[in-house]
Amino acid sequence: MLGWILGGMLAISLGAGWFGGRMDLVSQAAMTGGGEAVELALSLAGMLALWGGLMRIAEHSGLTTMVSRCLEPITRLLFPSLREGERARELISMNMTANLLGLGNAATPLGLAAMKELSRRAGHPARATREMVTFVVLNTASIQLLPATNALLRLQAGSEAPLEILPAVWLTSAAGVTVSLLLARGGREKR
Repeated sequence: MLGWILGGMLAISLGAGWFGGRMDLVSQAAMTGGGEAVELALSLAGMLALWGGLMRIAEHSGLTTMVSRCLEPITRLLFPSLREGERARELISMNMTANLLGLGNAATPLGLAAMKELSRRAGHPARATREMVTFVVLNTASIQLLPATNALLRLQAGSEAPLEILPAVWLTSAAGVTVSLLLARGGREKR
């Protein structure tokens, strides 16, 4: 499916360049775009490697357990069927922490591990439980206290104040999470 979408975007771009008489700009973008994409990927990879490593150290040092305890009131409210100290709850807490720091890509492995644990716990992997749905909604809408990736991209684009977007990020992410969770909780679970 993604191949069709990307192919369509490419065809539209080539068509627009051809009919607009600007194939020179399309050629220039094709030549420079790849290099810029690699530069962006490498700059983000360094930050993600740093935070991914710190998350691994936090897990081995017991910091993840402490964070899980701090987020206990929230996780108990959102995931009432998960017991205290359960591995899924700890992974969900670490995923939430990474998302709070704006490290969505660093949160992905934790989110996948949490979803595997929730699936294993459910006993029927072909069907999503309320906890799985809540976790996907929470992870997708994620509240960000410090949008590190966005700040880095803004800094690389020449922004002199890359964190000036904080109030807007806080407001929109809090509203998004609230509405998403209300909608996810509003449906009835089929048995």
